[in-house]
Amino acid sequence: MSKINIFSPTEEHQMLRDMVKDFTKTQVEPQALEFDKQEKFNLELLRSTGELGLLGITVPTDFGGSGMDATAAVIAHEELSYSDPGFCLAYLAHSMLLVNNFAVNAGESLKKKYLKSMCTGEFIGAMAMSEPDAGTDVLGMTSKAEKNGDHYILNGRKMWITNGCLDDKGTPADGVLVYAITGAKPNGRNEISSFFVKKDFEGFKVGQKIMDKLGMRGSNTAELVFENCKVPAEYLIGKEGDSMVHMMKNLEIERLTLAAMGLGIAKRSLDVMVKYAKEREAFGRSIAKFGQIQKYIGESYSQYMAARSYVYQTAYGMGPEGTGERKDSDGVKLVATTMSKNVADNAIQVLGGYGYVGEYVVERLWRDAKLLEIGGGTLEAHQKNITQDLTSAL
Repeated sequence: MSKINIFSPTEEHQMLRDMVKDFTKTQVEPQALEFDKQEKFNLELLRSTGELGLLGITVPTDFGGSGMDATAAVIAHEELSYSDPGFCLAYLAHSMLLVNNFAVNAGESLKKKYLKSMCTGEFIGAMAMSEPDAGTDVLGMTSKAEKNGDHYILNGRKMWITNGCLDDKGTPADGVLVYAITGAKPNGRNEISSFFVKKDFEGFKVGQKIMDKLGMRGSNTAELVFENCKVPAEYLIGKEGDSMVHMMKNLEIERLTLAAMGLGIAKRSLDVMVKYAKEREAFGRSIAKFGQIQKYIGESYSQYMAARSYVYQTAYGMGPEGTGERKDSDGVKLVATTMSKNVADNAIQVLGGYGYVGEYVVERLWRDAKLLEIGGGTLEAHQKNITQDLTSAL
């Protein structure tokens, strides 16, 4: 067993890392290239992570989860992304955006009814916040839910939803956590609430599966449509108007784990370029002896380790419900995602023509890394949030 360090601060963390690393090598890596090429989502592989306790990694053991912390979530995402960031994104959408959010914010009756099946993988779901005309501007969403007796009537469209559909036929996720407007606050701003919508609820359907993405092709992305969708009142998460707070808190662990995905991408890219530079010869010697190549390798390693230290420091002490330190959950994603794209770009340059084709992995990693600068909050949103938080503290 490897020596315990800040990246695996306890024996339990190190055991988790060893387990996920082995699973990634034996189960995730063999399918990654083919599923990317075919733009297919490996649903059964995702379900199998439930057997390892990964789908409910931050969920209390009373509800079938593993009861682990944010550091554990970072480890899982870092190791899975080493081989297949697209698959890892589907894992994140279920385990963090739906399951972690549900475990923290749903009422006891809903948790008793659904959490265990979410943790085992029997139930696979998603979270739906973005809309065709509302992404970073969350309060600009137009989806609405109106109380009507013992139901809410939900209308709206959600866009770019990871796990929104589970196969090529457009089969919807088993359940989706949906954000919608339920009224207005005294200051005139929209009141945001969230609802748990099951696939068999009347008025819920998949609009279209979004194809031909630049990267993350191993995960399904879909448009979701709600037309007079009947949602039982007990499927409201918390109270009306609570969900802006729910959303902001869950975004912390989402952005932390997206940053962890960047670490996995960078580590694989670094490993590939170092191995290639050592073995490839030009002008009678290894290209690792050339200063130009050393620049790519040295800077990539240093940037990766700096970002990795920041990610694990931020994970330290963060609970499933976040910490309230938005500037650092935004900060790690701002730093680690661009770092991962740059390191993958360096790897492509070191490999030359070989780096430009899918067989050598780094081409796919570069494409996948780009999404991390957009999804879960754009770079520009992180820059704004960090600046606001720092200036408001003065």
